[in-house]
Amino acid sequence: MTEQSPVVAERRGTTLWITINRPERRNAINESVIEGIKAGMIMASGDPDVRAVVLTGTGDKAFCAGGDLQEGTSVFGDLIDEPTTDFGRLARVVRQMGIPIVGRINGACVAGGTALMSLCDLVVAADHARFGLPETKVGVIPVQVQVYFRNLILPRHALELILTGDLIDAQRAREIGLVNWVVPADELDGRVESVLEKLKGASPVATRRMKQAIATMEQMNFHEAIAYAEGQIMLTAQTSDAKEGLASFKDKRKPRWAE
Repeated sequence: MTEQSPVVAERRGTTLWITINRPERRNAINESVIEGIKAGMIMASGDPDVRAVVLTGTGDKAFCAGGDLQEGTSVFGDLIDEPTTDFGRLARVVRQMGIPIVGRINGACVAGGTALMSLCDLVVAADHARFGLPETKVGVIPVQVQVYFRNLILPRHALELILTGDLIDAQRAREIGLVNWVVPADELDGRVESVLEKLKGASPVATRRMKQAIATMEQMNFHEAIAYAEGQIMLTAQTSDAKEGLASFKDKRKPRWAE
C-alpha cells in the first residue's frame, strides 16, 4: 500500500496503523477502502509482533464521511446478487482478531464511518468530531451497524440517531457509550499513544482470550456463560503468561511476556 492508496497500512513499533487515505473525498468509503482495511486487519492478525491496530483517517476534517455517494448506487455494490456485503466480510475478519483495535477519530464520523468506528474495541475522539447515521435521509438504512449498536448503546439512543439523522458532538457520543475518550485535537495522538502503552502492558495471551470470551459469551444464556467463564479462568491460569504475571507481581517487577 502506497501513500497514494485509498488505505495506507504502516507498522509503528508493535502497532499497525491503518489509515483511510481519501482526504479529497472526506475519507469516504468505496470498495477499495473496505478491501484495504480488510487487508490491513489480515496483515495485523498474521504478524505475531503486532500487539494493536489503530484505525484512523487522513487529515483533521474527517475520520470517514460514510459511503461515497458520488459513485452512485455502486457504493452499495450488487447487494441483491451477493449473499454478503463488503462491510460484512470485513466485520467477519475483525470478529476473529485477537488483538485490540483502537479507533482514532480525527473528524467527522458519519454513516459508514460510524460503522467502521463500531468495529473498534476502544475509541479516542478529537473534540471537534461529529457522529451520526443520516442514511434514512437518502432512502437507505444503517442496519449493519445495529449488529454492534445493540451491545454498545441503549436502543433509545440508537433510534434517536437513526430516525432523526441528526449529528451529535464528541461529548454526547461519549455520554451514550460510542466513545471512550474525548480530547482536544492537538492531544489526540498523545492520548492514542497512552492507550497503546497500556495495551502493551497487558498479557497478549490474556488479551486474546478475553476478546474471544466476550464474543463467545454474547451468544450464551446466563448458565452457559457462567460455566464458560469458569472454564476460561482455569485454562488461562495455566498459561505461561499467567505464571509470569504472578511471578512478576511477587518479585515487584514488570512482567516479561513471551513473544
